[in-house]
Formats: sequence, structure tokens, C-alpha cells
Amino acid sequence: MQRYFIELAYSGKDFYGWQIQPNEISVQEAIEQAIFRLHSNTGYKVVGCGRTDTGVHAHHFVLHVDLPRIDDYSQFLFKMNSMLPESIALHSVCEVDADKHARFDATSRTYRYFIHWEKDPFLNDRSWEVRHAPNFEAMNEAAKHLIGTQDFTSLSKIHTDVKTNICSVRIGSWIQTSETTAYFEITADRFLRNMVRATVGTLMDVGYGKINANDLKSILEAKDRQAASTSVPAHGLFLWKVEY
Repeated sequence: MQRYFIELAYSGKDFYGWQIQPNEISVQEAIEQAIFRLHSNTGYKVVGCGRTDTGVHAHHFVLHVDLPRIDDYSQFLFKMNSMLPESIALHSVCEVDADKHARFDATSRTYRYFIHWEKDPFLNDRSWEVRHAPNFEAMNEAAKHLIGTQDFTSLSKIHTDVKTNICSVRIGSWIQTSETTAYFEITADRFLRNMVRATVGTLMDVGYGKINANDLKSILEAKDRQAASTSVPAHGLFLWKVEY
């Protein structure tokens, strides 16, 4: 058996997140089903670089899986992609050492959250439509408080099974891409459950003048989810890049 890293992308619209769920279809299950069809064996389990929630997309995702040696990568990708739904695309495969881990060996992850403020039928599934352009200058001022190593309990889903809520954020900024579109980009060594969507929701409240830019500092210091704002919808969120 050989361990492989596989790079892929997927639209989260049709899935209940990455991780296998009882009675619901997930990205992980769809890929394992394709591997079963290819190898006629249910023993091959894929391990992802993270766990995206229902409706969240992945522009770049990495998984590892132990398989019989692949002689022709192009044929493997062709066969897998022909069996997978259109919403999942495998892009590359490479051999790695047996101890390499798609999740635990990742050094950073980057997410992007997309918004737009003009009705556009082609953006409905991958960007959140807001009522008008927010104040990007104020939101970027607030986002400065995210940078560094600190406790992000206030921006995390409660009652999770993680051992620590400490994360190291090195990038956090809004980028306007046109007169009617923008995205928020954040890079960190790790992310807590629902952290990006709660962060964007809080920054949007800054952008609409509901709270001040400096309020984010006290929100983080409170270590209380109720101190922050409501999470934004899942469909605007993309896992954008995973680095090793």
C-alpha cells in the first residue's frame, strides 16, 4: 500500500459538508464510493485536510488515502472524475511518505468569503448578496485586531471538542474586486468551528456601522460567543488554499 495526497476542489451546494454524516451525502462519502467502485474494496478511507460545513465550498482541498500503487496518475484521475459528481473535481495525485497526514501536517489554511451587492443570478450559490456596499476601510481597520496568536473563543461555535481555542492569524483583509463584489481573506495555522463565518458577520456589522472597528478587540477579549455577531451564510465561504 502507498499513501497519496490528492488535491481537489468541490462545490458544497449539494453536500452536507466534508465529513461522512448518517443519512446525508458528504464529499468524503462520495469520494470513498468512487474509490470503492474503482478498487471493489470498502477498506479505503480518505482523510481530509479539514472539515468544511454544509454548503461551504473548497477551491483547494487536500486529502490522503492509502491505496495499491497507482501506475498511471492520469488514468486514475480520469476514472475517478468520471465516477464523481460534477460538483467534485480531482486535480492531482502524488506519493507521500506513510506518516504524512493531510490534516495534521498542514501549516496554514486560507479562506475567502465572497459578497456582492447587486443582484446576479450567477453568484447566488457562491457569494452572499448584501443590501449595499459596506465600509471596507472600517472593516479592514477592525480586521487588524485579528492578527497574531490569541484566543478566538468569541468567534467559535460553542461546545466543540478541540483542546484549545488559540489560533495564529497572519492575514485578515477585505479586497474589493469590482464596483459590486468583494471578498474577505484570512490565513491562519488553524481555524475553529464556524470561526470564519462568525468573523465575517462581526466585520460586516462594523462595515454597516452597528459596532466600531475597535470593538473587535474587546469582543475577542470577552471569550464569549455571544459578544460577537451572527454568522454569515455558508454559501459565500471557500476553503481557498492549504499549505504544507
